[in-house]
Amino acid sequence: MENLNVAFIDYPNLIRLNPNVPWKTRGNGALCLRFEFENALESEIKKATIDLVEEHAHLESNGTDPGIVFFEGEVPNELQVFAKKTETNIVTLIEATRLIRSLGAEALGYNTCRGIIGALAAIGEKLYSDHTYELIAYRKPENYGSKRRVDKESIFEMDRTTQPYTFNNVDFEKRRVIITHAALIPFSLELEVKAQRW
Repeated sequence: MENLNVAFIDYPNLIRLNPNVPWKTRGNGALCLRFEFENALESEIKKATIDLVEEHAHLESNGTDPGIVFFEGEVPNELQVFAKKTETNIVTLIEATRLIRSLGAEALGYNTCRGIIGALAAIGEKLYSDHTYELIAYRKPENYGSKRRVDKESIFEMDRTTQPYTFNNVDFEKRRVIITHAALIPFSLELEVKAQRW
């Protein structure tokens, strides 16, 4: 985005949605980037966003259903209400697409298109109240499926050193590191990748 001369007006917002939905992703998160840009660059920004998702999402893997939503302007109240609902309840794709249309937003969904629910919710969640910062590190693709090389004791030491400013790093009771997840192993299913626009 730096090449497109955008001016970010907030940190990237990572929103955690209802963890109890049966079709959730591992972290059930959605990301929102808020920025100002020159109108002449709008189509270039949209293309860069779509290219980025298509390059990095494992669209052929079962359960990978990303979505992109583009919205300009102040976040209306009904979108904020929608975002809060996604954090605690079940929201349907029909609800999301109706709201997208009524707001004049644009959306692109892949496979089942459920990812647009989270994308829309991320726009609506302004984080006015309680929020934290999350540091995420991804492994290189060539290391997918291999055993993680993490020094367990260094993570316990980091947790002790940074308390109370960091949390949910370790489970002291079970002496287990919880900031690493199981390796992402792409499925080898032959699936037709579908994309749908609203």
